[in-house]
Formats: sequence, structure tokens, C-alpha cells
Amino acid sequence: GDTSCLPGGGDACAHCSVVRRLGVLPGTSRGVIEYTPPPHLPAASGLAEMGAHWIHGPSPKNPIFHLATCYNLLGPEATQEENQQVEAGGHPPLPSITYGSSGRVLSPQAVSKAQDLFNTLLASTRAFQGSKELPASSVGQYLRAEIARRVPTLGGGEEDAQQLQLAILNTCLKLECCISGTHSMDLVALEPFGEYISLPGLDCTFPSGYSSLSNNMLSALPEGTVLLNKVVKTIWWRGSFREDTDDVRDFPVRVECEDGDTFLADHVIITVPLGFLKEHHHDFFQPPLPEQKAKAIHRLGFGTNNKIFLEFEQPFWEPQHQLLNVVWEDESPLEEPSDNFENNWFKKLIGFVVLQPPEQHGHVLCGFIAGKESEYMETLSDAEVLSTMTCVLRTLTGNPSLPTPRSVLRSRWHSAPYTRGSYSYVAVGSSGDDIDALAQPLPEEPEDPKPLQLLFAGEATHRTFYSTTHGALLSGWREAERLNKL
Repeated sequence: GDTSCLPGGGDACAHCSVVRRLGVLPGTSRGVIEYTPPPHLPAASGLAEMGAHWIHGPSPKNPIFHLATCYNLLGPEATQEENQQVEAGGHPPLPSITYGSSGRVLSPQAVSKAQDLFNTLLASTRAFQGSKELPASSVGQYLRAEIARRVPTLGGGEEDAQQLQLAILNTCLKLECCISGTHSMDLVALEPFGEYISLPGLDCTFPSGYSSLSNNMLSALPEGTVLLNKVVKTIWWRGSFREDTDDVRDFPVRVECEDGDTFLADHVIITVPLGFLKEHHHDFFQPPLPEQKAKAIHRLGFGTNNKIFLEFEQPFWEPQHQLLNVVWEDESPLEEPSDNFENNWFKKLIGFVVLQPPEQHGHVLCGFIAGKESEYMETLSDAEVLSTMTCVLRTLTGNPSLPTPRSVLRSRWHSAPYTRGSYSYVAVGSSGDDIDALAQPLPEEPEDPKPLQLLFAGEATHRTFYSTTHGALLSGWREAERLNKL
């Protein structure tokens, strides 16, 4: 409850008031908050962030940024006022170099020309929000149609330059798949795409890892409040449950764990990922969820975006480069991508971010790969991934003697049983209304004598900030406030 993190103190800090409220919820038999820290593993001398990587849009309206600033967890650059005002549109500019599959560095002018066109087309999708007449059902279909119309003018009409522009545009599409956490932008609905809001500010990272934020938040809670490694098997609701030692008080909810422990409560906030709900909602809740909520879970999209960390003895890239882009020069967004994942999975890789600063992290590249190819990568051994990445980098740099990375580390979010992917998107056939339906508490009847038995939070329940940590945090605060007002 300390409010000293605010200038002048006071009681306006959202995190402080919510921490006070969540200590022990009124009317519950035990004060239990299920909590899973953001996973990270030690690598080199720094941290490899396996989950959330950046604060997207670090500016005053971002609650993650606000808390990180309160706790003094960010570097000096991240808190500079001019950096908070930059409108990056979710695509922060990093000093970069682009490698082509022919083993050459591509012209920065050619790359920026294609990227500018793609960003213009992507921005134009916002015009269809709320539109009754759509040129296409998906973002991918719309973008490819617009690119096809411009083919004659690409590269000045010269065939090789035209093909290079198409190849770079195809990489832009793959990047957008990573950002949206989807296999293909053909799966992402066009009409609601513009509802997503990008906050201003240059994306930044936590020098001590994302868990430094949650650790600070946890430090304000009473000891023993949080229980880890308590796998929930079933959430029973609409019931009348009693403690063995209490013949008077009954509770509408019973949380049953796989180890046999049970917890009785008036209210439970469910924050499990949408991917888990898609697979288990029918038996995770008893009685099952209402049809409207079950349909929303089914219709919304949930995909995979994985990271591949490669650690090197020495860097082969220049110190000024923080992003290594990858372009397969024979590809085009106007052609169907290969579904031969065994031979081509690595072509979905959009490039590598250089972990900064090297004094802390060593010489580490973090590659991003989304979709079914990313899920196939999870089935391979570390040795297979390392070998493939070495071959890819030797091909891209044109250096057959490029040293093998000293180690590899990758996330496996699709294989993880309690996530089954990374984060949500609004799929074709769904809308923002499905996000609101997923967020709606149960029971649905407002006059129910035992209201708000099940509440739902998590990134997939925030209509404009889905897929982000700040969306997840705001959704948790939303449900805490709902209980506070009860």
C-alpha cells in the first residue's frame, strides 16, 4: 500500500490500490492469488527473455511503463520524454542490415522502399473498421490484392528489381505474422483489425528481465499469499460448497487442483491463456461455460510466435546493427507459401534482434518465427535447430566458414501444456464482440444472488490491447475493480 512511488505520495497510484485490494478478497475462505512469473532463463551473462520481450509503447498511458518507472526498473534512455512521444506504430525503428538468400547485403534503399509501401498499405486497413462493405475478409487477402495492383510499378518495372521488392514485401508479411501471433495474415479479420491501439513510445526492455516487475509487485503482498505449482484441474461453480469445519458458510465456487487440494471461494479470476481454454474449457469448468462464451473462445484466434536465441563467441555483425533482417529473394506474397515444413520451416524466420547491451548479454541474436513453421521447430532437437540456423546464417552472409553458435535456446510456447501458443488475435469470423463476450463475468444473470463467481482476465479479454502485457495487466485491474465495486 505504499504510495511513495508517486510524486507527492497520495492514493492515485493504480498499482498500489489494487495490491491492497487483492491481498485477501472479502468473503473468500483463503486469500489465494494464482501467479505465474514471466519465464526467463540465464544465458551468457545476461537474460534470455523467453516470453514477453518489450514494453510496447512505453509512455504515460501504458501501465507497465508506469509501474516500471515507479520501481526504477528501466534504463535512462527508456524514460527520456522525447522517446515517450515517438509514434512508432508498433514497429520501432532499429539500426538494421538486411541479408538476402543470395548471400549479399540488400540495398537499404530497396528495403526501405518496400517497407514504406507495406506500412502504408497496413495503415490503410484501419479505414475498414466498422465498414459494412469489405474488399476482403482478411488482412492478408487485402494486402496481397493491393500489392498485386502495384506490381507493374514495383522496382521501376525492371524484372529483377520487381522480384526483389516482392520478396521484401513477403518478409514484411511474415513480420506481421509474428506481431499478430498468427500462421498467416489470411487468418486475421480485416474489419476489426483497426480496433487494436498502438501506444506511442520507443519499445524498451527491462535490463533485469520482465520478472523484475512482477517481483516488485509481489514484494508488497503478505507472505504466503501466492501459491506456485498448484495445477488447477476443475473449477466448479454455481454450487454450494462448505469447509469440513464450517457448517454455516457455503461458497458457490470450488477450485480443484490436480494434487487433490481444493479452495472454496465466492469469486475466482481466471487468467489462463486462450490457447488453454480452446482445448480444455469444456471440462475445465463444471458446469460448462454458456454457449455464447464457448463460441467466442472457439472463434477468436490464438497462434504461436517463438524465439530462437543464438550465442556466439564473437559477433559477425557490425556494432551499430541491432536488427538483422532476412529476405528469401525467390519468394513473393502473390504465391502460395510452401507447406513442406520439414525442408522450409526456417524460411518463416523474419530475422534476428541483437540483444543489447553486449556487455550484459554477450553476443546473442534473438530470432523470431511464427505460425505452423514455428510449431514444427518445437518438434526438432536443439542440435537440429542449431545446425539449421548455422546453415541459414552461412547462406545469408555468403560466408561458408561462419562459426557455429556456441549455444542455442528457444521457446516452445505451442508445446507448453498451459499455454498452447503465444497470444490472441481477432480471426476471420470473429470480432471485438467476442473479446467482450470472453471477458463477461459469470453467472450472466445480474440478479443472481451469488454474482461474479467467475471473472475472466488476460490479454485475450482486452478489446484494444489484446496480445500485450499492458492489456493483460489492465484486464486484471478491471476485474479487481469489478469486485471492489460489488
